[in-house]
Amino acid sequence: MAKNKLAVFGLAVLTLFVVAAIFAPMIAPYDPSEIVESATLAPSLTHLFGTDNLGRDIFSRAVYGARISLTVGLVAVTISMLIGVLMGATAGYFGGLIDGLIMRFVDVMLSFPSIFLILTVQAMLTPNIYNVMFVIGVTSWMGMARLVRGEYLKIRELQYVEAAKAIGCSNLRIIFRHILPNAQAPIIVAATLGMAGAILTESALSFLGMGVQPPMPSWGNMLMDAQAYMRDAPWLAVIPGVLILITVLSLYFVGEGLREKLDVRS
Repeated sequence: MAKNKLAVFGLAVLTLFVVAAIFAPMIAPYDPSEIVESATLAPSLTHLFGTDNLGRDIFSRAVYGARISLTVGLVAVTISMLIGVLMGATAGYFGGLIDGLIMRFVDVMLSFPSIFLILTVQAMLTPNIYNVMFVIGVTSWMGMARLVRGEYLKIRELQYVEAAKAIGCSNLRIIFRHILPNAQAPIIVAATLGMAGAILTESALSFLGMGVQPPMPSWGNMLMDAQAYMRDAPWLAVIPGVLILITVLSLYFVGEGLREKLDVRS
């Protein structure tokens, strides 16, 4: 019951953030890059979250930052899911040498600390939002591949798969038409949790100056700009930090709720 309530809360928060991201030009009172007032003004009725170190409205930047963070998370997890499902399905269905080669490649990828791998690849590319989405996606598919492989190893032994082979269905049809729909529950849960990880990674990259580049707002580079003002204007760091925390927690709540709902053993 508690998990269900948390999942509903998380879904409500995510819905609010998604609506804010979609309708950001209508919700944000100012252009996120426009200097509208004196620097580091405290929150007020005129500027709900105050102004940043350059005099830009933080509420407007937070709303547009939601659009950036959610877009990066969604696109990155989609890339990760496509690669992971393809690799895991191939390994789990065919087994043998193909399985061994793919899983050894997964082990090699997992042997590198993910943040250093991402930083290395990002350093070789021009830091921008498109490269951030691509880099996070292509460096975070390994867990999905292992999960999908395990599901395929289990499902491929069931009788309906044997029946599909007996009537002459192609391997591609069996993999994507017969097995994948029955393995989608853990994939959906993993994708939801993966989106939370992607948002955290994007925020970390932007905080380090390797992610979304100014003046485009993201919660990560808002935190980076706030470093020098932690004592004099703490709201500069608290607001984007709380937004990241709430978003990631909401995704985890939704993921746990989906795990409980979609688990056939419940």
